[in-house]
Amino acid sequence: MSLPSLRHANAHFVTPQLLVGGDLSFDQSMAAGQLEELVAAGVTHIVDVRVEANDADLVAELAPEVGYLHHGIDDAGQRVAADFFDTTVGFAVEAIDAGGIVLAHCHMGINRGPSLGFAVLLHQGWDAVEALTAIREAREIAYVDYAGDALVWHHKRLGHSSSELWQDLERVAEWRRESHLDVVEVIRKKRLEER
Repeated sequence: MSLPSLRHANAHFVTPQLLVGGDLSFDQSMAAGQLEELVAAGVTHIVDVRVEANDADLVAELAPEVGYLHHGIDDAGQRVAADFFDTTVGFAVEAIDAGGIVLAHCHMGINRGPSLGFAVLLHQGWDAVEALTAIREAREIAYVDYAGDALVWHHKRLGHSSSELWQDLERVAEWRRESHLDVVEVIRKKRLEER
């Protein structure tokens, strides 16, 4: 299946209904162009998980037809609570089920946004490793650092046993070992691009 690609917006389609990515430019005119491109690509909803910024006013002004949820968390390696996934995945899945297209994004599109995308795919019934692979194929810099927390949330939500959870956590750990992504190097390169 061939998915659309974006030229200016810092986002990638994982499925026809789900994108993961980074934030809009801090330059207002560039951000307007990126938002216009996202809307033209069919994006109907945005979930912004940055704690450090919020584009609610910008989106309301330039694309009032786009549903917007800001539910920021830090990207400091902390445990992500179940209520974060309950709220953000609930918003995204409701939009997708209604025929919408959702962008899940953070600042760089490495951890928080892709982790939310991963949780959405889990909610939709995807296998954990297949979901991570799809995200990485769409956005090669995605590390999805909070995948473990998403798995804990997902397995608890479904009432699975701890052995089922541990099996998936081990599969994800093996996928990471085989993927050879150096998250520190990825972040350094992204920061250089932003200068």
